[in-house]
Amino acid sequence: MKRSIIFLAFAAMMAFPACAPKEAAPVKKDMCIQMYSARSILNHDNYAEVLKTIAGMGYTAVEAASYDGDQGLIYGDTPEVFKQKVEAAGMKVLSAHVSRGLSPEELASGDLTAALAWWDKCIEVHKAAGMKYIVTPWMGLQSSIHDLQVYCDYLNEVGRRCQAAGIKYGYHNHAYEFEKVEDQVMYDYMLEHTDPALVFFQMDVYWAVIGKASPVDYFERYPGRFTMLHIKDEWEVGQSGMVGFDAIFKNADKAGLQDFVVEIERYKHDDILVSFKESAEYLLTAPFVKATYSK
Repeated sequence: MKRSIIFLAFAAMMAFPACAPKEAAPVKKDMCIQMYSARSILNHDNYAEVLKTIAGMGYTAVEAASYDGDQGLIYGDTPEVFKQKVEAAGMKVLSAHVSRGLSPEELASGDLTAALAWWDKCIEVHKAAGMKYIVTPWMGLQSSIHDLQVYCDYLNEVGRRCQAAGIKYGYHNHAYEFEKVEDQVMYDYMLEHTDPALVFFQMDVYWAVIGKASPVDYFERYPGRFTMLHIKDEWEVGQSGMVGFDAIFKNADKAGLQDFVVEIERYKHDDILVSFKESAEYLLTAPFVKATYSK
């Protein structure tokens, strides 16, 4: 009788092991992808399907890079349809890169009337698409402090109009902003002559390093100004060893980070989606990258 009881207890343990290992839940982090990264394979007809594939890798949001200012379209669609397609792919609309440079005449006169009218329509379109942010991706190395100041005034006014529409406005750098205009570093001048309440900076950490600047040093000097970061590397994210992503993310609070965007400009793989997956895996498994930075 005793043996029968022991046997039944053992059988029950085998059928329902008390310490059965649980399958680990997939890691989830807020990760936006810059759609420009997929420019070689994206078009109006397929971007929703491509985004669905990218969402399956762990990316959660998109930053658009295809605004038609004449037609008011994003990737060839109305802003409402663009938003629907992104959300149907399992992602959300976060931000957009949009640029409207100033002509030599506008720089000389300081008359921004036409440029700001362009922005009024742009802001309306991107609000309809559900954008949290609009970012100007470049403005060119300026030839004088006068022209640079006109641009700073311009950025402030665009930021004011975005703010009125409930959208945050920022500026994205390349490497040349770390060069000098007259006797001042262009990036520093922009940080010091734009209103923090109206203009944030989306630091592209790779281009900062290429410009021989330290992202963390800038976080120290201008705390809270870097609401967004572009997380980018020479190739796939985390593979070059030249960008200190651990130090960058460990100083995210000092930077003022709320959202980061992955951008891949160059690829080691013929299939660029492999590059997307490798970059996502690096960030998803990196212990120094938090699940979210949203406040």
